[in-house]
Amino acid sequence: SLVKFKSMKFRNFKMVSYVVYGRGSFNQLDEILAPQRKGEAPMIFLVDHFFDGKALPDRVPLRGKDKIIFTDVTYEPKTTQVDALAKGLKEEFGAVSGVIGIGGGSTMDLAKAVGLMMTNPGSSADYQGWDLVKVPGVYKAGIPTLSGTGAEVSRTTVLTGPTRKLGMNSDFTPFDQIVLDPELTANAPVNQRFYTGMDCYIHCIESLQGTYLNEFSKSYGEKALKKKKKVFVEKDHWDDESDDQLMM
Repeated sequence: SLVKFKSMKFRNFKMVSYVVYGRGSFNQLDEILAPQRKGEAPMIFLVDHFFDGKALPDRVPLRGKDKIIFTDVTYEPKTTQVDALAKGLKEEFGAVSGVIGIGGGSTMDLAKAVGLMMTNPGSSADYQGWDLVKVPGVYKAGIPTLSGTGAEVSRTTVLTGPTRKLGMNSDFTPFDQIVLDPELTANAPVNQRFYTGMDCYIHCIESLQGTYLNEFSKSYGEKALKKKKKVFVEKDHWDDESDDQLMM
């Protein structure tokens, strides 16, 4: 007998364009950003307010009109917060060369959203959903200081809007560059390190036990879960290797 196969629709994934990984890689940030600068238009660094008054902001390679904005991420990012930041930057600078998020998942989500709203009209609430963003944002870079949220590689940015909590999920959302430096997680509070680690653990289980699975997603889930077991189950102490493994 003849069997008729129905043609399948495959998802074409947009991923982060450039990745640098390794201890001390944050020191390359000035070199990485240099080709992305557009005249006098500044780079805007959105930094988790946890680092206000600490050493990390002094290491940010400020040039010209560059600006550091400490972002309060006590709660998850709101569309009103995104809109206010984008509006303020447009009024102060007109245009910016890029937006760089340095912090945990909420800070990176905020950076992705603000980067998109520098070029897209209206409110970020208008773009909560799937593939509603039609215009590329400005250059965006993500530098996680916590490991496990996955925000640095996600094509969504989760926002709490006036009527719903939903991501701006689009091919224009991912970062153009991420810098993965395990040294930046060294001073993370123990409970926060554990919570974000469990976030990654849940992602692994979803990748291995969910409904829509394939070998591509399973391979990432299997490797990540193996690393998580090494960090949280097999080892009896926390060291630099633990930070390296967890960031991967």
